[in-house]
Amino acid sequence: MAAVQEYKLKGISSLSDIKPFDKIESEVEGVEGGKVLVLRFNGQVHVMSPKCTHYGAPLKLGVVAPDGRITCPWHGACFSIDSGDVEDAPAPNALNKFEVIEKNDGVYIRGEEKAIRFGQRDPVLKCSVSDPHKVVIVGGGSGTLGLIQAIRELNFRGSVTVISKEPNLIIDRTKLSKALITNVDQLLWRPKDWYESASIDTVFDEVTSVDFDQRSVSTKSGKTFPYSKLVLATGGIPLTIPVEGLKELGKIFLLRAIPDAQNIVKALGQGQRKKVVIIGSSFIGMEIGNKLGSDHDVTIVGMESAPMERIMGAEVGRIFQRNLEKAGIKFKLSTSVAKVTPSESDPSNVGAVHLKDGSVLPADLVILGTGIRPATDFLKGKISLEKDGSVRTDEYFAVPGLNNDVFAIGDIATYPYHGPGAEPGKGTPVRIEHWNVAQNAGRGVARTIVHSLSSKSSQPLKYKAFVPIFWSALGAQLRYCGNPSNGWDKLVLKGEPENAKFSAFYCKGDTVVAVATMGMDPLMAKSAELMRRGNMPTRSQIESGIDLLTVDVPGSVKI
Repeated sequence: MAAVQEYKLKGISSLSDIKPFDKIESEVEGVEGGKVLVLRFNGQVHVMSPKCTHYGAPLKLGVVAPDGRITCPWHGACFSIDSGDVEDAPAPNALNKFEVIEKNDGVYIRGEEKAIRFGQRDPVLKCSVSDPHKVVIVGGGSGTLGLIQAIRELNFRGSVTVISKEPNLIIDRTKLSKALITNVDQLLWRPKDWYESASIDTVFDEVTSVDFDQRSVSTKSGKTFPYSKLVLATGGIPLTIPVEGLKELGKIFLLRAIPDAQNIVKALGQGQRKKVVIIGSSFIGMEIGNKLGSDHDVTIVGMESAPMERIMGAEVGRIFQRNLEKAGIKFKLSTSVAKVTPSESDPSNVGAVHLKDGSVLPADLVILGTGIRPATDFLKGKISLEKDGSVRTDEYFAVPGLNNDVFAIGDIATYPYHGPGAEPGKGTPVRIEHWNVAQNAGRGVARTIVHSLSSKSSQPLKYKAFVPIFWSALGAQLRYCGNPSNGWDKLVLKGEPENAKFSAFYCKGDTVVAVATMGMDPLMAKSAELMRRGNMPTRSQIESGIDLLTVDVPGSVKI
């Protein structure tokens, strides 16, 4: 067992130096490269790991909330200040916490050197199944990751089976479009031995039907899996477009899984500058373009007047467009594809993309970023689906009419959103295709399942709201929180949009329903916490010049 020792903190002579809500990153004497975060909350000084366990963001720039959470400034991961445990996605690991000791010559912490160096801990200990209940999860994406980790954190000792048609364990899918990483080992969130230690069984198969009466699922290989609780988390299926030549020709790609990325990288080749046409100017298309623009001749085709206009508005969309144009990427907007035609040198592969405005774009390969639809075909005729093919759920992601034994999360779930701008009391039905939303839904379902199977389940489970957060690589890092579920009618743009450094406030009437930032990360994190607690300033206050980073509404947050 590693030795627990005392280590002195540099630059802090007394605990009285730490003021309320201060966040100070301190070096640790005697530990090369060792750093910790020191903060005072509710009169007590806490010392913990200084970086978010997701992508390593500095938590000194994060937000401390009055309910004892610290939020990452980049992607919205939240941790308990008291325990260091994960509160919200997308953090995979908890923070290490350290005992604080004040002496005459300074402030010390007690802990293991490894804990200081590594900065994070896996909250899931080795688990052996000892409970007869069976949780079956259909799908192997972000929602499943949140669920399997949280359910073991909560000491569920029943069996957990993941049935996934993807050929690999759960990956960081966000890196496919942002970085076109093709090495499975670089994308896996957890190695195989983690699943084995946590007693998480993964079956690589495809679920073809569900028998809700018999409480079982059947797979393509002919196997049947009984369940006590079933979680549907099958994600999305990439959409194609009904265009002449699209199905017949080669070198035309979708991007959803690792084999798709591998096929794209293979078609691009090594050291050869290719003509790449990307159809679709939303997140997938823009992120792929951002990745490929420096090495290839890239043209992005979009039906809107500006990239991401439907979500972000034309004014902000043009900021993204200018960012990518600086890297040499070209745009053909306010038009769509009429047909694709073969290459003269190789008639089996695409050679050109013809647009409805009469333009012809030479193409060595084409990538479709035209959106997804819910992967719910196996549920048709079994339950009622929404018009878009999604599954309607309640606030706890339970599917109505199935005795709280079946849940749907992620891209297939339409659930009631209760954030700013939503219908008061009832919430507004939304389907949100964001990594964080799926993972937080999975964590929420884990709490619901454990609560319902507990002997104390007669006590109602408290609903835990979360504010959707997403991020994107668009020549610079975009951060976004909130959801304009009932639309927005006013955009308040602050900062230096001409330099791609801005904050954009999307408003419905006087209510701020969403916030986007570039180059101003702490502002997004602050906005998300204010929204979560119902204390977001109004549009009028934003227009009058209020500085969100100094807002201190009673019961609100400090930064």
